[in-house]
Amino acid sequence: MSEVEFMQSVTDALRGITQPSTGRDLLEGGQVQDVKIDDAGNVSFGFQLGAEDPGDLVKAARSAVDQLDWVTSVKINVQLPQQAPEQARGPGGGRSEGRGLQPGSVPAPTPKPGVLSSVDHVIAVSSGKGGVGKSMVAVNLAAALAHEGLRVGLLDADIYGPNVPRMFGETRRPRVTGEKGTEMIEPLESHGVRLMSLGFLLEEEQPAIMRGPLISGILKQFIEQVDWGPLDLMVVDMPPGTGDAQLSLVQTVDVDGAIMVTTPQAVAVGDVRRGVKMFERVNTRIIGIVENMGVMTCPGCDATIDVFGEGGGENLAVEMGLPFLGSVPLDPAVRLSGDAGTPTVRSAPDSPAAKALMQIAAQAFRSVRVPAEDA
Repeated sequence: MSEVEFMQSVTDALRGITQPSTGRDLLEGGQVQDVKIDDAGNVSFGFQLGAEDPGDLVKAARSAVDQLDWVTSVKINVQLPQQAPEQARGPGGGRSEGRGLQPGSVPAPTPKPGVLSSVDHVIAVSSGKGGVGKSMVAVNLAAALAHEGLRVGLLDADIYGPNVPRMFGETRRPRVTGEKGTEMIEPLESHGVRLMSLGFLLEEEQPAIMRGPLISGILKQFIEQVDWGPLDLMVVDMPPGTGDAQLSLVQTVDVDGAIMVTTPQAVAVGDVRRGVKMFERVNTRIIGIVENMGVMTCPGCDATIDVFGEGGGENLAVEMGLPFLGSVPLDPAVRLSGDAGTPTVRSAPDSPAAKALMQIAAQAFRSVRVPAEDA
């Protein structure tokens, strides 16, 4: 093929992607600019993301080009929608102009080719705030799918609060194998799940005192220097909030989607809404919303008690047009299982919480598997 033919095949692939709100393809709408191709088959182009564009539009463009048999890698420089500058209060109490969210202020997700090549799917479990049971959901999602015979890994990216070791009852330290300069960390395995966490490398009461670049470095090491082996699914337990770890993950690997965990109360729901917007900004699909600590059934009287409210997660899903994966009831079995170091779906499979978690796990995995089968 000539250089012109290579370029034509890329532009034809991009013309096959339509912007839903306008009905125009990406080239006709002017969203793709400056397409470049080098001799090694590396393709790069700019992408102007519009305010009304769906979060997976950039991912669709990447996939269309990446499917060309001669393409080695695809790099997209995403330019975010321009927003009005924000007013910020200056040091002296006066008003000063802030920049707000500017085009290009969020780095474009450009996963490296070959990273986690033996992992079929990656799901991030995240939340807007701490204390909503995000790690509990991640642990039980991984354990439930491993019990069904899937090859599952769980990466604990919650650097400041690595709770995965306790929830799996693991206190061993991982082995390091290989020659100097090519060392690899062997993940631990518990309940059929391959595990990696900073908690395995720290003393029990040792705090993780580090700034953003170190967090990104640790996450990168856990992805690239751990011998995960072939996996059907990797679950990533993210730290709460919208910071360095979230950006580092989507810039390092191709994430199939994120599950957002909330409790029913308005404070948690509001923070999760911001978390959803963050993942949309970095073009990561939201698989759905999980509501934890839902309505509790009294063990002795069968009465229901909405300790933290009711329906907040489902209402948020409806408001934002996202799937509602289910509500996990407030259940003593969850606390007992977590403290004992055995996931609830394994230690108390007949409990209301375990049944809800198993249904959520099956629905989440189905949502990432079906698109791959249809492609």
